[in-house]
Amino acid sequence: MDTNFQPITSKNARGHYRQHSLEFKRALVALALEPGISVARIAREHGVNANQVFSWRRLYQQGRLGVPALMRDDGLLPVVLAPTAPAPGKASADGDAIGTIVLELGQVLVRIDGQPNPAVLAQVLDRVLR
Repeated sequence: MDTNFQPITSKNARGHYRQHSLEFKRALVALALEPGISVARIAREHGVNANQVFSWRRLYQQGRLGVPALMRDDGLLPVVLAPTAPAPGKASADGDAIGTIVLELGQVLVRIDGQPNPAVLAQVLDRVLR
C-alpha cells in the first residue's frame, strides 16, 4: 500500500496514545483479508500491534467499521437491472422454480431474485463471501 496514514496522538491521564482514522483501519483490514497475507507483517509495517489489526478485522466483519472497503472495490461486476418475474400465467423457460437468495454480511445485504446465470452467480458469491 503506497498511502501513508498518520495517527492522531492524544494525551490522557495514562499518557500518550494513538487514534487511527477509520480510513487507516479499513485499509489495514483490507490488506489483512487478502489471501496468504501475514497480519503480523502488516501490523509491523504500519507501526501497530497485530492484536489491534485482529480487533479491527473483527469489527469490520461485524459491520462496525462503516461501509466495507472491500465492497467498494473497482473489481466488482457491473449491475444490469432487468425484470425478474415471468409474465403472469407463463412458466419459466426450463420449468424450474424462481426464487430469492438473501445474504446478510454485517451491514451489507445482498439480494438476488429470479434465476441468475450460474456463472455470474458464482462470480458474485466468490467476491462477496471472501
